[in-house]
Amino acid sequence: YSPATVNLTLSAVRGVLKAAWQLGQMSAADYQLAVSVKSVKGSTIPAGRELSAGELSALMTACDSDTTHAGIRDAAIIALMYSCGLRREEVITLTMEDYDPETGRLVVRGKGKKERTTYLANGALYALGDWLKARGTEAGPLFYAINKSGRINNQRAMTPQAVYNLLAKRAEQAGVNSFSPHDLRR
Repeated sequence: YSPATVNLTLSAVRGVLKAAWQLGQMSAADYQLAVSVKSVKGSTIPAGRELSAGELSALMTACDSDTTHAGIRDAAIIALMYSCGLRREEVITLTMEDYDPETGRLVVRGKGKKERTTYLANGALYALGDWLKARGTEAGPLFYAINKSGRINNQRAMTPQAVYNLLAKRAEQAGVNSFSPHDLRR
């Protein structure tokens, strides 16, 4: 078993042993002896993979070849996810108030109500600028859904599943092996 699995199991066993000791079903000496088993040290290679520069370039080329608003939006999302290490949920919760076009500052709200600041540069800055020209600068979500006719639906924000779907679509168009959205963070 992996070290993480072993340690999770040991933690569960320690909890049962503590309850047994508190209920008087085992002596304190037996309890101390049993819980003194050391945790396992070690690490494993994380799941997933890193995208190469060529794969990222192919994804952006696939977006550029799409002349609809979806191509512009998808290029901006891919650029942000890659350059800022954003999760799907973080992308869809971004609003216009989170972005300062003067400085390229982006406030990201992540898991556990954590906030972090990141700055856009180079390709990500240009891709987001192109998207904002198409989107407009009115308040609301930074990324809107786009309907089948290619029109921006400023009444509906994107969903995490929509981000997953657009990445799968662009990967297929670019001839890139399948990858998870989280792989853009690696």
